Amino acid sequence: MLNQDLKYWLGFSLFLKIGPVRFKKLNQYFPNMQTAYTASFSDLVKAGLDENLINEFNTFRNKTNLDQHWEYLLKNQIQIIIQNDPAYPPLLKQIHTPPALIYVRGNADILKYQYNLAVVGTRKFTNYGKESVAQIVSELVQNKIAIVSGLAIGIDALAHQAALDHQGQTIAVLGAGVDNAGIYPRNNFYLSQNILENNGAIISEFPPASTPLKSNFPTRNRIIAGLSLGTLVIEAAARSGALITAFTALEQNREVFSVPGSIFSEMSQGTNMLIKKGAKMVTSAKDILEELNLGPIESHLVNQQILPASKEEEIIFNLLASGPKHINQIIKESALCAQIVNSTLTIMEMKGMIKNLGSQNYYKL
Repeated sequence: MLNQDLKYWLGFSLFLKIGPVRFKKLNQYFPNMQTAYTASFSDLVKAGLDENLINEFNTFRNKTNLDQHWEYLLKNQIQIIIQNDPAYPPLLKQIHTPPALIYVRGNADILKYQYNLAVVGTRKFTNYGKESVAQIVSELVQNKIAIVSGLAIGIDALAHQAALDHQGQTIAVLGAGVDNAGIYPRNNFYLSQNILENNGAIISEFPPASTPLKSNFPTRNRIIAGLSLGTLVIEAAARSGALITAFTALEQNREVFSVPGSIFSEMSQGTNMLIKKGAKMVTSAKDILEELNLGPIESHLVNQQILPASKEEEIIFNLLASGPKHINQIIKESALCAQIVNSTLTIMEMKGMIKNLGSQNYYKL
């Protein structure tokens, strides 16, 4: 039944005017997406869709062969992961408008890994930027940090490649489809295949065969930031697209890191500006690990095996197993008083069982 329903999630995704907000309306009103996809005009109105939009959708639905599109996914080994699937990235689920679904090629298990860092920057990098990527990313992956970026020409591509060069894991988030025909930019096609062949993943909110529209990239950038504990910017001009990812990270209560550069370099104007605005200045991976209070990731992976020492810890630990939660949500779902929840969270964080993402959003390590 799940695969059958996924086909209808695919159908709505192919109708590009159904985004995260409208997906949420449909998912809340209908028992499943198959029922939504085959619903009458009046039921779609009751679900909250605009009448003109429904007319457009009916035209689309009548001329679309979902079976053909589903077979294309199977043939190209593309998975669909929806929000209520346990495989959906827990950090991404915490952002304001998480994608209703994501398309995935490669190692889907990496999406549940919570020690991810976004590394982004300019397309027109200098030797300084190139050397900074090589040094910092190599240190990060040696500390078991997975690298998230956008496969763009420049710093993004260098970050992916540096992760691969040091046997690290990396996730590429695209502003187009994840199928071979949709890989963008084409200059990085072979890099995308290298990511797939080395236990990485390529993901997108956009269905296969989607073209890389300019408007797709700010949307894509929120996913890069949302998958990550923080965003590191390595070289960016004053109007660089990488700054959109950084500001999106701030909106999501995630950390922002920036590599300082020469005051005479155009490619450092953006990164220096971020530092002036409060981003953590970074000259090595150690700065990032210390700011995130991570230390060696191996110790945190060991801490995942620590068992709750009280009934209260067990209740909260089990609640956080499904993904990060705000303290108010923990209080509500645990039925524990606020004082007990506060003290228990403090103890669990000291033991390395959980971490505060910021603004009292907690997740299980």
